[in-house]
Amino acid sequence: MTMSDDYVTGAGARTALEAAARASLRAPSVFNTQPWRWRLAGDVLELSSDPARRLGVTDAEGRLLLLSCGGALHHAQVSLAAGGWLVDVQRLPDPERPDLLARVRVTGPTEPDVEAEQLAAAISRRRTDRRPFGDRRVSEETLTHLRRLVEARGAYLHVVPDERVPELAISVDEAADANYFDPAHRGELSHWTHRPAWTGDGVPPATTVQPGLRRVPVRNFLPDGSSGLLPGADHDEGAAFVIIFGTSDHPVDLLRGGEAMSALLLRATLEGLATAPISEAVEVAWPRRLLSRLLSGIGEPYLIVRLGYVEAPEEVPPTPRRSPADVIFIED
Repeated sequence: MTMSDDYVTGAGARTALEAAARASLRAPSVFNTQPWRWRLAGDVLELSSDPARRLGVTDAEGRLLLLSCGGALHHAQVSLAAGGWLVDVQRLPDPERPDLLARVRVTGPTEPDVEAEQLAAAISRRRTDRRPFGDRRVSEETLTHLRRLVEARGAYLHVVPDERVPELAISVDEAADANYFDPAHRGELSHWTHRPAWTGDGVPPATTVQPGLRRVPVRNFLPDGSSGLLPGADHDEGAAFVIIFGTSDHPVDLLRGGEAMSALLLRATLEGLATAPISEAVEVAWPRRLLSRLLSGIGEPYLIVRLGYVEAPEEVPPTPRRSPADVIFIED
């Protein structure tokens, strides 16, 4: 390869890394906090958590922050693979820098990955859909495919049997009650549901749903009575409830859990499924132990995801996103 070829390849890799960081801005995060930062230097892209965006009450242990950052990391990897780039990913590469979560280095060009191209196309289409799902059931074939995708990212997926969904509902309800009666949590929720438009973050009323009868409760993002989407006549009759889990709650495992979450949500979007992460039961210690029972004590629960079909023709509006200039720092 000539020096000119090296220059062209290096410039292309740098452009691809910046595009990957931009693609990651669409990743889901708890309360849409988007608690990550990117630093681009040469052919290396570094992902760091943003401690200022950690939910000090709702996510006191930082578990959901790591899951959120894992989702951003997977979005970036999908973008690079779809663009035809081989990468080396080091997770938690520097013990002296705990906020540095991953280092992504381009190692060379390759053929675009077909599945990554499909997932990349779903990034802009994915939404957290809090509306009730209808009675059409998610097929076993689809759930098996999602399980394999999650396992390929280093985590596991448990499909909650119908007869045990009431136990799941109890764990979520217990957590919701604990949060509701905690003034500090209510204050944090209010902060992230009343964000000025210029911040590009938080959960706006237009993406929330008024409370209604559900098989598993959905977090009330409208505690002050603000208007949101109407709940409609459905009650999640055909919804599937799955739990993403791992073997431990070590930071690297939670980060991989976030990557698995992203893979599941993007593939589900491609399959025509509506998706809604449910995090309440992992935010509070006692309900989290109830979730562990659903896993027969063999894993550490990371996140619940509700999967199903929505009959309404209109789409849920996208949640706001921060400006790339506020998240991506590029060194010359």
